[in-house]
Amino acid sequence: MTTTDPPTGWDIRAERYDTEDATALRRDYYHDVASRYWRRPATAREVDEGLAGDGVEALAAPTGRFLVGRCGGTPAACGGVLLLDAERAELTRVFVRHAYRGTGGAGLLLASLEAAAAELGARRTVLNTRLDLVEARALYARHGYREIPPYCEGPYMEVWYGRELR
Repeated sequence: MTTTDPPTGWDIRAERYDTEDATALRRDYYHDVASRYWRRPATAREVDEGLAGDGVEALAAPTGRFLVGRCGGTPAACGGVLLLDAERAELTRVFVRHAYRGTGGAGLLLASLEAAAAELGARRTVLNTRLDLVEARALYARHGYREIPPYCEGPYMEVWYGRELR
């Protein structure tokens, strides 16, 4: 495979955030990031509480998109894009299930999210993450994201990234 060839077996498409597959992926995402933050496995109740009122409904037209990635037909990744203003779109809930990491799907997901941001009219993508999410930070750096000043604040935000879209 050359660097321009897409990873095989991956299909990433817009999907409602509340489908069965999208919901399962969002639960896995929250379980993963919460468990790492708390340094213990998050309980099902804690995942439910974290997902309640999390604003995911904004990841639908006209303000955003939610994408689901399937590898070999199996739900394996997800991410959202939210238009913040006329220039910027935020990437959020970017997640690849552990069994599918290292397959090239994360880069394809990121490119798909950027394409969705451009379709919404954004010229720049931004995102925030935590310092302990080292795999995510490495992914963003590999794909041209650079640290930027904070554009929002919250209890789980420690580093902010941005990238101009082509």
